Amino acid sequence: MDLGIAGKWALVGGASKGLGFGCAQALVREGVNVLIVARGAEALQAAADKLKAEARGTQVLAVATDITTPAGREAIFAQHKDFDIVVTNAGGPPPGDFRDWDREAWIKAVDANMLTPIELIKATVDGMAERGFGRIINITSSAVKAPIDILGLSNGARSGLTGFVAGVARNPKLAARGVTINNLLPGAFDTDRLKATMVGASQKTGQSIDAVAEARKKTIPAQRFGTSEEFGAICAFLCSQHAGYMNGQNVLADGGAYPGTY
Repeated sequence: MDLGIAGKWALVGGASKGLGFGCAQALVREGVNVLIVARGAEALQAAADKLKAEARGTQVLAVATDITTPAGREAIFAQHKDFDIVVTNAGGPPPGDFRDWDREAWIKAVDANMLTPIELIKATVDGMAERGFGRIINITSSAVKAPIDILGLSNGARSGLTGFVAGVARNPKLAARGVTINNLLPGAFDTDRLKATMVGASQKTGQSIDAVAEARKKTIPAQRFGTSEEFGAICAFLCSQHAGYMNGQNVLADGGAYPGTY
């Protein structure tokens, strides 16, 4: 299927590895020019090199910066001003007991996982509307639909973003001009973050990492973890011309783990 987005420009956050890289890779394969962002310069350059090897006449730019800061965002827009596609993605805050989180921990979580995506939306959405096309995808978490007690920082910050998107996405000044804003909610995907979580569980329970992984897989109807590549394919479709009637949605990709009807 031709997604109809060849030649567009995309900004992809957290793209040096994992789900962000999967999204950038899928977009490059569709002929989209991408600007990828992450804090680690070495890993980001390695990701850029991989994407350039797949690019067919499209551009791949990389900016190593902290996108959660005003200076970081200025550095991004200094490299390229107008984007047709924006994929917001930031690493989730650490797990823990809510009794141990002070105001600074909460502000940091909200800044990275709610306010930064809002700032990126604010910086790009009007230009999208003027050009008659725009796709914003916020990578959030399946915990937005099924909160996990030890992920309170993530539950709170990402749910705040979800509420904001539910309102702004339905603004006719945007939606009627070809701009959509959707959230993509990953469940258990084979990423470094999932591996780190399993290492922590292994240390806490005394079980091997393999045993922890197998137990987790058994809770998923698909009986496996997702891959970054298939996550990227979902993201690319939501960015496509074909998804223009999907707006303000929370798209769950979790192998069927969520037990609810809605």
